[in-house]
Amino acid sequence: MVQRRTPFGDKARYWFDSTLARGSSALVGWMALVCLAIVVPASAVLVWTDPEAPAPLTGRLAQVWRLTGETLRLGGATGAPLRVTMSVLLALVALLYVSTLVGLITTALTERLTALRRGRSTVLEQGHAVVLGWSEQVFTVVSELVAAGANQRRTAVAVLSDRDKTAMEEALNTKVGPVGRTRLICRSGPTTDPAVLTLTSPATAGVVLVLPRDEPDADAEVVKTLLALRAALAAETSRPPVVAAVRDDRYRLAASLAAGPGGVILESDTVTARLIVQAARRPGLSLVHQELLDFAGDEFYLVTAPDLAGRPFGDALLSYPTSSVVGLMRAETPLLNPPPQTTVAPDDLLIVISRDDDTAWPADCAELVDKSAIASGPSAPARPERVLLLGWNRRAPLIVDQLCRRARPGSAVDVVAHDGEVTVRQVSEADARSGSDLTLTMHHGDVTRPETLRRLDVHSYDSVIVLGQDPAPGERPDDPDNRTLVTLLLLRQLEEATGRELPVVTELIDDRNRALAPISPGADVIISGKLIGLLMAQISQNRHLAAVFEELFSADGTGVRMRPATDYVLPGRETSFATVVAAARDRGECAIGYRSRDSAPTTPGPGVRINPPKSERRRWTAGDEVVVVSAD
Repeated sequence: MVQRRTPFGDKARYWFDSTLARGSSALVGWMALVCLAIVVPASAVLVWTDPEAPAPLTGRLAQVWRLTGETLRLGGATGAPLRVTMSVLLALVALLYVSTLVGLITTALTERLTALRRGRSTVLEQGHAVVLGWSEQVFTVVSELVAAGANQRRTAVAVLSDRDKTAMEEALNTKVGPVGRTRLICRSGPTTDPAVLTLTSPATAGVVLVLPRDEPDADAEVVKTLLALRAALAAETSRPPVVAAVRDDRYRLAASLAAGPGGVILESDTVTARLIVQAARRPGLSLVHQELLDFAGDEFYLVTAPDLAGRPFGDALLSYPTSSVVGLMRAETPLLNPPPQTTVAPDDLLIVISRDDDTAWPADCAELVDKSAIASGPSAPARPERVLLLGWNRRAPLIVDQLCRRARPGSAVDVVAHDGEVTVRQVSEADARSGSDLTLTMHHGDVTRPETLRRLDVHSYDSVIVLGQDPAPGERPDDPDNRTLVTLLLLRQLEEATGRELPVVTELIDDRNRALAPISPGADVIISGKLIGLLMAQISQNRHLAAVFEELFSADGTGVRMRPATDYVLPGRETSFATVVAAARDRGECAIGYRSRDSAPTTPGPGVRINPPKSERRRWTAGDEVVVVSAD
């Protein structure tokens, strides 16, 4: 971030423009102040130069107040007809002059207010966040930036889009809600024009986020916006960090080159496909991701640990009573879940999950471990999986690719889609990439029709993934959710008819449709745009977390898993969470939370608890699951 001195005149004008942008109430206030600033001194001059004015100060002040109230009064003089006529004539001249002056001022101010409402004035802020582009992700990004700045004295978020400024403000106020101390600024114009980008003052910004539109050519526009940003900052010696997202991985290299060395580029479709597959393999995992990514709960932080230098990483797992240690940041490389015997170097940073950066305080928790409650024996071996994929879109091949990466021999994916949604060539290409360990079978049918689902033995599948169609040209981006909701309603009917819960993973576009989705409490809902928005907001606050999330959500790396609690502690025993952490350490894993099946129907997050205190005690049951960071 570049700290530069702004001329006092520019600051004063920016402040004046900001007050005028508030509407007619501010205009009336300014008119009253200007009127009093002229009338009161003029009245005082008249009183003090009047030889017949009263001598006491209070009397003269009363005379000033009286003259101020009689300003522009028609026909103030009395006496001879000529005196009265001239008095009225002068009053009429004064009235004509004043009305003309007021008209000119009103016209000028109206033009200025119109320009301000169009969002064409330059933002004069320091360390603010700049959001370029408009999509469903903008509400998530702005909400998280507001939450991140809630404990700061003064923050600002500037949004630039080719939409109307007033419409953007109304949409953000409706969906984001109260912003507290954060100042929300909207500017209107194309994000691909360097001259327009300067309206948001990107040179003095703390971070710049570039959002892809909900249209087919969104990735090309993201690259063009990044090039425009580079052109707008060409004369600057330092540039703010840039976080952008593209949908197609083919554009990632071009976007990275346009963003520069400090830029972070996310592939939204790839990340979404990975999260869908992870949730399909372990139901409830989407709730964990949601908890880790938003600023409302616990999130990732990098903290120094001088007391642990030279000690094994395993000691760090039980050294923070209110935080969960998951890895090391060595230089720019994250080491998630390293072997317990890995030595902590003096320059290493700990990667922890904590409520805030000041809640990660060290203290030994080893005495809380109950070794007699730790379970022994190997985990249950993985078995072949059967997945039912209802629907097809551009992310479906990526989902199939993710499923095949760690598929056991004998695994199968059955695809049910309408003829217009998927072609034989698309399925053949996905099948060719899937390899020999996974069998991909195509079934033609409309997943919104009851007879299509009744022909399938849906309860025989380990997971059911419901995808919406790609929006057709001219169709609204969130229209595919309509078909998805119909499919979910039919699946819910099958659940009620059989009395058995289906392991459903649903992809939705609009987060508002989550409340409408007829799903069981344990079903996973992936809001693709919201997850990417949460990721961008997290990385915007700490760019070093980009490498952490890249590893965490990769297909072959270390990620978040859910294991049966019986792998770690004996069922029926009451023990502390520190005991679970110690048991996970013995298995080469980092325990970060749990999911209680008993409380799932009654708790808000169906039973998921991330980063509980090490001292928390509970009775573990056979249906509980432990959330760990580990390799598969």
